[in-house]
Amino acid sequence: MRRIRWTGLPRNPPESSPGGRRQSGVFSLRTQKVARVESQADMQPRKTVQTIGIISRPRRSNLVVVVPPLLKWLEAHGIQSIIDEETASSLPDGSKGQTRERVADASQLLLVLGGDGTMLAAARLAAPRGIPILPINMGSLGFLTGFTLEELHPALDDTLEGRFSLSERVMISVELERAGKVIDNQRVLNEVVINKGALARMIEPELTIDGDFVCRYRADGLIVASPTGSTAYSLSAGGPIVHPTVESFVITPICPHTLSDRPLVIRDSSSVELKLSGNTESVFMTLDGQRGIPLQPTDLVRISRAKEPLKLIQPPKKSYFEILRSKLKWGEA
Repeated sequence: MRRIRWTGLPRNPPESSPGGRRQSGVFSLRTQKVARVESQADMQPRKTVQTIGIISRPRRSNLVVVVPPLLKWLEAHGIQSIIDEETASSLPDGSKGQTRERVADASQLLLVLGGDGTMLAAARLAAPRGIPILPINMGSLGFLTGFTLEELHPALDDTLEGRFSLSERVMISVELERAGKVIDNQRVLNEVVINKGALARMIEPELTIDGDFVCRYRADGLIVASPTGSTAYSLSAGGPIVHPTVESFVITPICPHTLSDRPLVIRDSSSVELKLSGNTESVFMTLDGQRGIPLQPTDLVRISRAKEPLKLIQPPKKSYFEILRSKLKWGEA
């Protein structure tokens, strides 16, 4: 397992994976080693971390109980804190917060208080900036937020002292091309979904992998998920659970008309292209379930592995399978 030392200012993006090759992403073997996805990390002492940004779930009532003692704890340990507007709105003293973009720009570590939705939003800010995230679960399921609220202060202390496990999660790069021009470029952690709007009718997305035509689906939609996203929407649509260290994408049709249209697992160095055929009325591209973009008949969606992974701090004594057992209630009657 690769060792990583964080110097407190992780601003340089890691080297990109060899995604430029055009071999088939379904059958061909990887010919070059790339960085492992999940790694243990050493961190230097606490003084290298001078600024922590706090991003919270909006309108969480218990933030007023959690945040004030947290800010005092950070101040007592010589750490400057920067809070976002959602966190500030929950405080009784009328404090003003910063936009989440400014919080991420000024921070060396992001502390996320919320559930998986808050984590997904924070991931899109942290990954391109090379900032680690320490996630504290204040939501319901919390697949990505591995620390409980009771573990907040011990987790902070361990992180600042370098006693933690760092998981580097693949981010998905998404380009939307319209009339020959790229009009949008995004990074997502879980999945990209092409799905129908309000009308109960099928859509017909065409899938191409590394220039090879795969098929034209007739389905309610199509999901392209990362290993992290394999336990989200893709799992609900019948896709497999993929360990975060498996360098892959999962392509899962949503309620396909043909039962033989099954999920595909391809390597993440592949270039995936999606375009619509047939009726394209009221079709959307949805990113991590948080942003919807209407698609037009000539649009082309390009999906690939992003250069910058998400650096996610996790409990050192909790394995991935322990989290699965806990969240999915495996083995319970």
